[in-house]
Amino acid sequence: MKIATYNVNSIGVRLPRVLDWIDRARPDVVVLQEIKCVDEKFPAGEFEDRGYNVAVHGQKTYNGVAILSKFPMEDVVKGLPHYGVDGADADDHSRYIEAVVSPDEGAPVRICGIYLPNGNPAPGPKYDYKLSWMKRLKARVEELLEWEEAFVVAGDYNVIPQAEDVHDPKAWATDALFLPQTRAAYREILNLGLTDAIRQVNPAGVCYTYWDFQRGAWEKDWGIRIDHLLLSPQAADRLKDAGVDRAERGKEKPSDHVPVWVELG
Repeated sequence: MKIATYNVNSIGVRLPRVLDWIDRARPDVVVLQEIKCVDEKFPAGEFEDRGYNVAVHGQKTYNGVAILSKFPMEDVVKGLPHYGVDGADADDHSRYIEAVVSPDEGAPVRICGIYLPNGNPAPGPKYDYKLSWMKRLKARVEELLEWEEAFVVAGDYNVIPQAEDVHDPKAWATDALFLPQTRAAYREILNLGLTDAIRQVNPAGVCYTYWDFQRGAWEKDWGIRIDHLLLSPQAADRLKDAGVDRAERGKEKPSDHVPVWVELG
């Protein structure tokens, strides 16, 4: 099973680019972020024509996530549970979607698609929201681990985990994506027992997944790695390969992110 994550930065703008990639890469499951449309405006038919089942948790103009699956989906969850975190009951952003995917052969996999808040400027309310959202995500992961099933938490984490994941650590030192508190919160989630699929396959290489549209970042390779696929122990046992489709960033009308994928046996 090939599972991919792709922040498309507006499905309305990037649809031809996304469809072109899907036709070539042929993923079994895709989680999308920043679709930037309400559910009824999502071009589900374009994906259904290609054999995908579609689950959408959209939002007008901002955010929005979706799951595309070649296999049946069950137990769809839209929105990250609150888990008693202060202020979480006021969170109306569409940033989390989850479903159990059941392949024709083999065991089911729970897919959790996330678009974690950016958090800038930091400090401030947006950064507080980012950290509280990460607390809720940690609580969800803890809950899922108790079920002892294969799951993948995939998406745009807006977290640069380590210095080797950014072209210039000093330039990002005060950014919410790279602050020590952000990275510590990410490690708390990872250290629950999850596996970073990309770093498991490529422990030390450059694996950027995002290049800003400004300042010639793509041409200068001023990239960062913020799109991740974290695997439960049961999913990690099935890990075959993982990678970053870097070439998509150099194509016509690209997103500022590229697809990242994992293959499970």
